[in-house]
Amino acid sequence: MDRNQEIALTQMRKSVEKLGSSTDSYGEKTLMRFLIARSMDPEKAAKMFCQWKKWRAEMVPLGYISDSEVADELAAEKLYLQGLSKSGHPIMIVKVNKHFPSKDQVQFKKFVIHLLDKTIASSFKGREIGNEKLIGILDLKNITYSNVDTRGLITGFQFLQAYYPERLATCYLLHMPQFFVTIWRFVCRFLEKATRDKMRIVTSEEEKEEFIREVGEDVLPEEYGGRAKLVLMQDVAVNY
Repeated sequence: MDRNQEIALTQMRKSVEKLGSSTDSYGEKTLMRFLIARSMDPEKAAKMFCQWKKWRAEMVPLGYISDSEVADELAAEKLYLQGLSKSGHPIMIVKVNKHFPSKDQVQFKKFVIHLLDKTIASSFKGREIGNEKLIGILDLKNITYSNVDTRGLITGFQFLQAYYPERLATCYLLHMPQFFVTIWRFVCRFLEKATRDKMRIVTSEEEKEEFIREVGEDVLPEEYGGRAKLVLMQDVAVNY
C-alpha cells in the first residue's frame, strides 16, 4: 500500500467516526474497496461504508441469509456455484430460463444477498480477507419473455454497486437473444461505468475461447466448454 492510500485510509477512518460509526473490526482490504468505489475520496467512502453497515444490520441481522429464508428461489434450481477460476475468483452461474419474476420482493432481495454472500464465502477457508471478487455468468439460452425480470436485474446490480463495492471481477452474458438486447441496454442505464466495464457479452468464437481460457476448463461445466459438472448452489457448504 502506497503513502497516498495510507493517508486516504486514515482520513476515511476519522470520517467514519465523525459519522458516529466505527471501522474497528474491519481490515484495510475491506475499507479499500469502499475507497476505490468512491475514487479514493475518504468522505464519500466513509458515507458509503456507514450506509452499508446500516443496511447489513437491517437486512442481514444474523450475518447471513439461510436457505430456509429463500427456499422458493432456491427450489427453481437456477443457481450454480462452480469453484474457483484460474485467477482464484468463485464462479456463480445463473440459468435465466429457470427464473421468473418474484411476487415476493422481500424474499427476492434476500435471495440476491444470499447468492452474493455465499459465492464470496466459497472463495476462502477460514477468515475473509476483504478483497475477494466473484465471476458471474448469466446464461440466457432458451429464455422467453416470461423469464425477463428487468426489475430483478436492476436490483441485483444496484445491490452489487451499493453494498458489494469492488466485489465483481467480471460478469459474462452468454447466448443473448436478439430481443434481449434492448432490455439489456435499458438495464445498463442503471449501471455505473465501473460496473459496465466489467460486463462481457460473449458471441463470437474468439470471445468464447477467451471466456473458457479466463475462467478455466477445470471448473467450467461441459456445456460451456469445460470439463466440470454443474453444482447447485444449495449443494455447496460454506462457512460464513
